[in-house]
Amino acid sequence: MIREKMTIYEIAAALRRKDFSSRELTQSVLDKCDRQEEQVGAYITLTAEEALRQAEQVDKLLAAGAELPLLAGIPLAVKDNIAVRGIPCTAASKMLETFRPPYNAFVWEELLQANAVLAGKSNMDEFGMGFSTESSYFKTTRNPHDLSRIPGGSSGGSAAAVASGEAIYALGTDTGGSIRQPAAHCGVVGLRPSYGLVSRRGVCALASSMDTVGPLTRTVRDNMIVLAAISAWDARDCSSARQIFKLDEELLKQGTSGAKPLTGISIGWPDQCFDVDLDEDVRQGLSAALQVFESLGASIRKLQISSLNAALSAYYILMSAEGASNMGRFDGIHYGYRSPHVEKLEDVYINSRSEAFGYEVKRRILLGNFALSEEYYEDYFVKAQRVRTLVIREFAELLEDCDLLFMPVSMSTAGKIGAAPEDPVALYRADIFTTPVSLAGLPALSLPCGKDAQGLPIGMQLVGRQFSEDLLYRVGAAYEDQHSPAFELAEVKA
Repeated sequence: MIREKMTIYEIAAALRRKDFSSRELTQSVLDKCDRQEEQVGAYITLTAEEALRQAEQVDKLLAAGAELPLLAGIPLAVKDNIAVRGIPCTAASKMLETFRPPYNAFVWEELLQANAVLAGKSNMDEFGMGFSTESSYFKTTRNPHDLSRIPGGSSGGSAAAVASGEAIYALGTDTGGSIRQPAAHCGVVGLRPSYGLVSRRGVCALASSMDTVGPLTRTVRDNMIVLAAISAWDARDCSSARQIFKLDEELLKQGTSGAKPLTGISIGWPDQCFDVDLDEDVRQGLSAALQVFESLGASIRKLQISSLNAALSAYYILMSAEGASNMGRFDGIHYGYRSPHVEKLEDVYINSRSEAFGYEVKRRILLGNFALSEEYYEDYFVKAQRVRTLVIREFAELLEDCDLLFMPVSMSTAGKIGAAPEDPVALYRADIFTTPVSLAGLPALSLPCGKDAQGLPIGMQLVGRQFSEDLLYRVGAAYEDQHSPAFELAEVKA
């Protein structure tokens, strides 16, 4: 019998016991999409026929006694900036509305080898530029916990799909917090891997020096399973690290052991994060989480991060500059949207970009080109790179004194749809806790730590040294075992 709250490990075991088939599992997920996708809006493209075909193939292999990976036959959502051959890859933009890639992204090739089942391509902020999934050209995704609220962004569709049961797990991308923030708002687990641990090849680029691909899942252990499946060295990606994450079989099967499983682990707490304008419920949820870690044997150390505000400013300059450069390929000539309103060559470039890019994308292109202009290059871009170096050094020093850092993900729980401030500076300030980690290229695990008075999820993030995902999972799983052992599927109400 299929239970809605089953983890990947439980589903994999049930498939092998023949409790149900992959086709039955996949159909149950697609049925859920039929019932509630109109309200949630998690997907841009549903691939029901392909999903059922993939599921039937897995069932045949299992019936023949084949030894298959844990993810075999389990349906997922893939963010729509990750290429899947022959299926629309729009990056939620009018610019790529008709684009069907003739190639697969590296991460999808890895999942194909794991016999994954693709339920569909999930909604996102246009080209990853946003924090609420409201800048999508196609639709606004809604938070399954409260349909009047945002799911976070830019991987909001992926997080909403997992939280609502429209996918068992999902892939997202994180440049400045785009996995961690929607994971926090939707009450799921999201990982931003170390830069270079997961190949970016075949993923629409935003800021190439910070972009990462990572999993959104129901539990910490589920997250670990997915990361192990997509982590591999890619010889065709110059930023791919020769570092491979391997599944911790002991943690997966036996769990955390002992009354105080975190004894000997030190957690750094930058207490000035609590001086930022946090919602009171968020503050209380984070304080309670710290007490849980301490009860599990971890030592809590107060630290100071001096670069929070500077890192936020540097991030938006560098991200916009790299984004403006990466958007240069969308010119109405090579592929993508071409304006029909042209009389001369210059019109093709100007009109195609003007008509196909949304407001937020245009704003960041303008900001990026300003920072890269000859007149202001030294004052903005070069100084931002210097700040980035200082951020990298500061986090390295902090992580010499402790094993990992404990930080908020967001200042508040999910806000109302359409209620974002018009001032872009106030808008971007919401990323103050996530962007420094991106600049430093470090891994960060976002996981739920309670709910506010309105029943909306609160998230925290654990930040580790580069390629320390194994430690993040160990600590996150210990917290999950103690505090929230069962994933809570959001009840979507029409």
